[in-house]
Amino acid sequence: MNRGRPLGSHIRKNIAEILYFLGEGYAYDLSRIYLDIFPKVSRRSIYYHLKKGTETQEFVVKEIRKERGEYSWGPEAEKIYYALGPSAAPQAVQVVKAYLDKKKKQ
Repeated sequence: MNRGRPLGSHIRKNIAEILYFLGEGYAYDLSRIYLDIFPKVSRRSIYYHLKKGTETQEFVVKEIRKERGEYSWGPEAEKIYYALGPSAAPQAVQVVKAYLDKKKKQ
């Protein structure tokens, strides 16, 4: 019997599905989409799995942008954009496609 946590994650699998249709996205946008489609998890958990997914090469960091604006913490935000990595295996779940198509029309 194997010990410890299993390597796979439902959260990372679902994030990969979102990135499959989006191409790339930053963490906060990905978490908003995730929470609209899939069962509720904490936003912190989504951020953890994005970071863990870069370690397992399911996701890659496409770029890091510093964007200016009026935020509660100051005048600048750092946005990390993610894309699918070589170890990702998205299944092209149609629920995600339907959601994103509906959002585009709005």
